[in-house]
Amino acid sequence: MEPQISLITLGVADLERSWRFYHEGLGLPTTWGPGHGVIFFKTTGTVLALYPHDKLAEDATLAPGSFPRPFTGIALAHNVRDQAEVDQLLARAAAAGGQIVKPGQATFWGGYAGYFADPDGYLWEVAHGGFALDEAGHVILTDPKEG
Repeated sequence: MEPQISLITLGVADLERSWRFYHEGLGLPTTWGPGHGVIFFKTTGTVLALYPHDKLAEDATLAPGSFPRPFTGIALAHNVRDQAEVDQLLARAAAAGGQIVKPGQATFWGGYAGYFADPDGYLWEVAHGGFALDEAGHVILTDPKEG
């Protein structure tokens, strides 16, 4: 298997509301709108998709209410180039209708991070200092043996 994640799909309660949050509020680029029934956002290296929660459950042959709520046991992460960007993105998420779960603060691993939840409760960590980023914004993973 080639090690990659091509697409992350979030099951959402209201496609229009989620489109406004991610596209208008956070500024993620897309040519897809709610009228398509699914929305795809191009991010650095991965596509983020929004799809109605009940249709996603149906596609996976699960009952719509079977997902663990409110905490799904998953957090998406967005790494940024400096500490100020953490606070800026958290503020932008809050202004777009997201909920700040944990304000930006120093972390136990020596970085700076905070969390917001999107309108459907999906957690996003916004972090600086955990990983180096290349020019394109991709995380650079180093061998932990190399320090």
